[in-house]
Amino acid sequence: MTGFLLRRLLSSLITIWFIATATFFVMHAVPGDPLSNEKAVNPEIRRHLEARYGLDQPVLTQYGIFLRNMATGDFGISFTQQNRRVNDIIREHFPVSALLGVVALVIATLGALLFGALSAQFRDRWPDRTIMLSVIFAISVPSFVLAALAQWGILSLNKAAGFTVLPVAGWGSWRHLIVPAVVLGLGTMAYMTRLMRSSMLEVAQADYLRTARAKGLGSLRIFVFHHMRNALLPVVTVLGPAIAAVTTGGFVVELIFSIPGLGRYFVQAVQQLDYTVIMGTTVFYGAFLVLMVMLVDILYGLIDPRIRVGK
Repeated sequence: MTGFLLRRLLSSLITIWFIATATFFVMHAVPGDPLSNEKAVNPEIRRHLEARYGLDQPVLTQYGIFLRNMATGDFGISFTQQNRRVNDIIREHFPVSALLGVVALVIATLGALLFGALSAQFRDRWPDRTIMLSVIFAISVPSFVLAALAQWGILSLNKAAGFTVLPVAGWGSWRHLIVPAVVLGLGTMAYMTRLMRSSMLEVAQADYLRTARAKGLGSLRIFVFHHMRNALLPVVTVLGPAIAAVTTGGFVVELIFSIPGLGRYFVQAVQQLDYTVIMGTTVFYGAFLVLMVMLVDILYGLIDPRIRVGK
């Protein structure tokens, strides 16, 4: 197990390095200069930034400075937000995105388990067809369209009720969290529902289920401890990417619902060509994704005792 963890850690570091390298050279290939736009900084600050990040040096020199700073956990200072470090932006706003993502993932996972199990139990009947039609809709429609439809629904609900049942946008209370979390989790819920349904149908033909029935075990015990437990394994496999997908997928949702999360600042940084914020948040989210995938690999072995890491 120790050898497996060390190999996974090494491959994770290589992956993060590749993400950082690709992001750096892609950003420098984009035309434009964040220090020469309509919000340009004064000459003194410009000289300081150029000296700190080697902006007046060859690209490879800048790349070396970037890797050195990244290795020490320093993503630099924002080009467009004066006296604000990228590390501070991540520390202050990622918890908001994380909270939104965790709630969205909980909704997606519980919904997928419920609807996937129902769809499998009522295969080829009207509950199955209704759930699968809803799944196709949730997968096909982009999150920004779902967000707009949700805001229209909230406005209609508030108008019909005569008072504010749910806020249309903003941040500050649990009521601001409900609708954005549902919108953000719908796509993941739809994908995981299809996966859960397929897994449930596959496990239903397993020999150990027939053995459990032959031994006289109760239907509920068979369903929970034998059927659903083994059907969960493929769902657990995608939890790592799903966590990162829900978190990073909140960029547009955060912007539409005016949520002060990290995704909102990332979108603004792209619009303003704020190199340090873009590269810092991209590397941070990349490392977060790699960490989640590695943790899921470990969790997978703990859930299924049949799985052991071989040489």
